[in-house]
Parts: sequence; structure tokens; C-alpha cells
Amino acid sequence: MAQMIPAPTAAVFDALSTDIADRLRELRRLILATAQENPDVGPLEETLKWGEPAYLTSASRSGTTIRINAYRKSDTRYALLVHCQTDLVDRYKQLYGEILTFEGRRAIIFDVAEPLPREAVKHCIAMALTYHQRVAS
Repeated sequence: MAQMIPAPTAAVFDALSTDIADRLRELRRLILATAQENPDVGPLEETLKWGEPAYLTSASRSGTTIRINAYRKSDTRYALLVHCQTDLVDRYKQLYGEILTFEGRRAIIFDVAEPLPREAVKHCIAMALTYHQRVAS
């Protein structure tokens, strides 16, 4: 069963082009499913950070915040963002540099014309959701 989208997140999606909103909903489902598959992550807090849908591991504190949104107000590009002071994007580049597109130390950039590389993105999400576990060990 799909989890209800909170009103603030739905409002962000509703303000975007249909193509971008559909892709962000897909990313949202993947984030929630990835969290649910890992008992160490626990429930996610879904909120807005900087006006963007954000997913926090508030209960377990296992990971860093993930945000999703249109990329620079584009109607064709969207992004999954992590905290820029982590090494996550560097690690993503090492693993998926041939598959994914990145910006700096903060974002994975996608285009609506391209299929979402689900397995690679799911792994990146899992790494973000367990980031503090890895750092602490």
C-alpha cells in the first residue's frame, strides 16, 4: 500500500510540471521502500527542508537527510540531494560514475527523458540512510 503524501510535500509536487512531479513521486516511493527494507533505519520523518521534500532518520539517527526536487527549477531535470559535508557523492561517483550524473558534493541529477537507474539509486539511498552507522563504526 502506498503511503499517503503529506500535504506540504504534495503542495511542492503540485507546483511542478507533471513529468517532474511523477519522477519525484517515484523517488519518494524508492526512498520509503529502501528505508522500510532496513530495520536499522526505522521510520522516516517526511518534512520540508529549504522548501524541498526531505526524508530524515529522526528515530534511529542512522543516516543523513535526503532531499528531492526539480533541479534548478527545470521542467526536465530533477535531483536527489544529500548533505554536502558528507563524502556520499564522492562514494556514489566511485560506484556509479558511469551510470549517474552528479553536481558537486551534493546532488545526483536525473532527466525525465531517461529511465531511473533504480538499483544504483536505491543503493545510493541506502548509503545515505545508514551514513551515520558507517561513520560511527
